[in-house]
Amino acid sequence: MTDTVAAGPLSGVLVADFSRVLAGPYATMLLADLGADVVKVEGPNGDDTRSWTPPSRGEASTYYLGVNRGKRSIALDLRDEGDAELARELARRADVLVENFRPGGLTKFGLDHAAVSARNPGVVYASISGFGSGAGARVPGYDLMVQAMSGLMSLTGEPDGPPYRAGISVFDVMAGNHAVIGILAALRHRDATGQGQHVEVNLLSSALTGLVNQSSAYVAGGVVPYRMGNAHPSVFPYEPLPTADHELIVAAANDGQFRKLCEVLGIPEVAADPRFARNADRTANREELRPILVERLVTRPAQEWFELLVDAGIPSGPINTIDGGFAMAERFGLDPVVVVGEGEKAVPTTRHPIRFSRTPAGYRLPPPDLDEHGAELRKWLASRGQDA
Repeated sequence: MTDTVAAGPLSGVLVADFSRVLAGPYATMLLADLGADVVKVEGPNGDDTRSWTPPSRGEASTYYLGVNRGKRSIALDLRDEGDAELARELARRADVLVENFRPGGLTKFGLDHAAVSARNPGVVYASISGFGSGAGARVPGYDLMVQAMSGLMSLTGEPDGPPYRAGISVFDVMAGNHAVIGILAALRHRDATGQGQHVEVNLLSSALTGLVNQSSAYVAGGVVPYRMGNAHPSVFPYEPLPTADHELIVAAANDGQFRKLCEVLGIPEVAADPRFARNADRTANREELRPILVERLVTRPAQEWFELLVDAGIPSGPINTIDGGFAMAERFGLDPVVVVGEGEKAVPTTRHPIRFSRTPAGYRLPPPDLDEHGAELRKWLASRGQDA
């Protein structure tokens, strides 16, 4: 699949991207996909993730490539007054500024919200931090820390084993998404009033809201959740179960789905058993129900059960590796990979997750080399004109 170019719903929106690593760059990449003109401001050594290898594609880090398409790069040393002035000029012209410095870290360069909004009252200034701009401002924020401090790691792993981190930086991604939501809402407000505002997102708050039912168990129910391996605290079956060859996810999350599951397994009487008829009963009696289900599931391989269960409308799925996940998305017609750029600059990337019927996401530029667009951007910023 080759790159797609579209104007996008955010066409004409200039984003000054002073972020690095993951949460901020992920947010600004999504904005670029939607048509925004994103200028990525990097220090002289570039975004940290440029050196996060392996794996790599040629000499480029795949980590960096995964969250930086659609942007133009300029390298500015903010300790140099000439470069700092160019950065301030970019901020003055921007519709949106995104930064994830430690709170207060941009003040000495005249790039904090107060300074930028004084020169550019309509700017939507988005700050992403680990723990907010109050008492937590002094604590550096990395996803692993937040997975630990939020409680997520206490929920991840086997009941009698150690806590584990998730396999991705889940709260960086979540905070990036929350930043995009906040930016779009603030742009809507600006369109209506002409007023910009400061949008603040922090990883810990994103984590606590992202823990959803587990957070609610504590806040509303006074219950501190604990590790249950792959089991769900409130639903059964909703976990991997063994088959003749591989484990299979079975997620019969309501009474109707459970009845269908029992029919497909050839044990319809189990659905009528008072111990298992309702979800609360199944959850309370999961240790009695599990071997009954497994006895049937081990008679066929996982792929056979997957087809039978899906045909019956029962949520089910194999446990894939990443390549299998992409293969399944291809099978379902989701076209998960887009190639951005041409020739030696072409880079396969993961498709934007949202589909629009009128304003599709576009993929205009491959992830930039460090300072790839520096000359043209310096010339523009040094000029009196407003058009890039």
